[in-house]
Amino acid sequence: MKNRVIVIGSGGAGLVAALSAHESGTKVTIITKEYPTRSQTCMAQGGINAALSNVDEDSAELHIQNTLKSARSLANEDAVRFLCNSAKGAIEWLDSIGVPFSRTKDGKIAQRKLGGASATRACYAQDYTGLKILHTLYDRCTALGIEFLNERYLLEFITDDSSNKKSICGVSVLNKRSGEVELIQSSSVIVATGGYSRVFHNYSTNSISSSGDGIAAALRAGAVASDLEFIQFHPTSLKGSSILISESARGAGGYLLNSKGERFINELAPRDEVSRAIHDEILKGESIFLDIRHLGSEFIEKELPQEAKLAKLYENIDPSLELIPIKPAAHYTMGGLDVNEKTSTNIQGLFAVGECANHRVHGANRLGGNSLLELVVFGRVAGESAAKFAKENDLDIDIKRYKNLHEENLEQIKSYTNEINFYEKYSELGEMFYKDVGIKRDKKTLLCTLENVKEMKKALKRMGVSDKGNIYNSNLIEFLEFKNMLFLSELILLCAIQRDESRGAHFRVDAQESHKVFEAHTIIDKDGVISYEN
Repeated sequence: MKNRVIVIGSGGAGLVAALSAHESGTKVTIITKEYPTRSQTCMAQGGINAALSNVDEDSAELHIQNTLKSARSLANEDAVRFLCNSAKGAIEWLDSIGVPFSRTKDGKIAQRKLGGASATRACYAQDYTGLKILHTLYDRCTALGIEFLNERYLLEFITDDSSNKKSICGVSVLNKRSGEVELIQSSSVIVATGGYSRVFHNYSTNSISSSGDGIAAALRAGAVASDLEFIQFHPTSLKGSSILISESARGAGGYLLNSKGERFINELAPRDEVSRAIHDEILKGESIFLDIRHLGSEFIEKELPQEAKLAKLYENIDPSLELIPIKPAAHYTMGGLDVNEKTSTNIQGLFAVGECANHRVHGANRLGGNSLLELVVFGRVAGESAAKFAKENDLDIDIKRYKNLHEENLEQIKSYTNEINFYEKYSELGEMFYKDVGIKRDKKTLLCTLENVKEMKKALKRMGVSDKGNIYNSNLIEFLEFKNMLFLSELILLCAIQRDESRGAHFRVDAQESHKVFEAHTIIDKDGVISYEN
């Protein structure tokens, strides 16, 4: 359909892209498997980076250099410069649409210091920054009448191969309410489905929706991914639940302590360094705690209310009086669908933005505060690019003929036997990944995990669903998510095995040095074929 953009995903990246495409004069339809205000963006609590110098002296150039340093020679400098130089404008735009940023006494947007930053740079709204941005974006979309199709699970991207280059022509989704397969036609689609760190199951700060569906479907359609081996662990998740405790707590002056009460790492070092230091202490038999007691109950109530609430709710402790038990957990995936400066994949008309995409700005280790900035800056680019493409291209193809095929695929899955409980296998996958594909890795265990994943894939037809119904079949959706995660798990492992070095979040105990030859992005397709690209 000409002059129409489909956005898959309703987190911050998808909503920004939708607003940008709408402003560019196209009809926009947002498709989401849950509801917009439940996306992972709400867990980006600490802040959004911009060199405003509202608290101390800062500059876009310092922001650029901090980002490049954190990326460990694996970011594209032009992309990083664009990101950081666009930051001030991004904050001004968010402010103009009503994001309720916290303020200094003189009315400026408040800023705090996050890990890896050489200045106080992260603009924030208490410790609910992502949530408040998300709600403001959603309010803006609804006010403009942008169409939402909620509770639709992405099945596949539909492509056309009749021209010289593969082109997108629509999507197929499963209506969770009715169980019907729906086909929606468009020559311009933006993937904004988030990352894949839920591969780690209970050892992730992410919601259960972060199963990599958009990446997996795009790969099956012929897109390529890059840098899947780089998975960032957040240093401070609650020990029992893996619920995130924001970096804002350390940015405000919180300490990391071991069982002896010793501080053992600079709390505001880059996340990969802090996570490894905690990991090493735990291997020594130490328990690790976040200490914010010295900040005082008044400060905690005003500036860190969510962190206090989470600690009380999930660990039954009062952080103004007690230590918070923590552990590192999988948090952010630097890799994703490989895109160019216009956010386009290698499939014509298919764009990607946010955590599901690799804009090549995070490299081997994302700088705290850059993820919210990325989704605003590149979300606006994605919307403009997709709108322009939609106006200039109209594929005269009837996609209805694909409906039977996708319905048959689902019926085939429902026919699988369920002699093996796939929920147990998913738990097993998460345990394996946390232990062997986590903060520290080695080739031998990576190869062993790869074989285990391959065996799981072979057994999928014996892990079928027990619910054969149509209406709100969560059993079927969860099986499809597990299937996608298994598919991506194999590709992650292949990339991690091939990168025979240590760099940022990818730390190989059997290859602890970084090598010039690996200052390149790992490119991988659906068949696991790997190449490298500078």
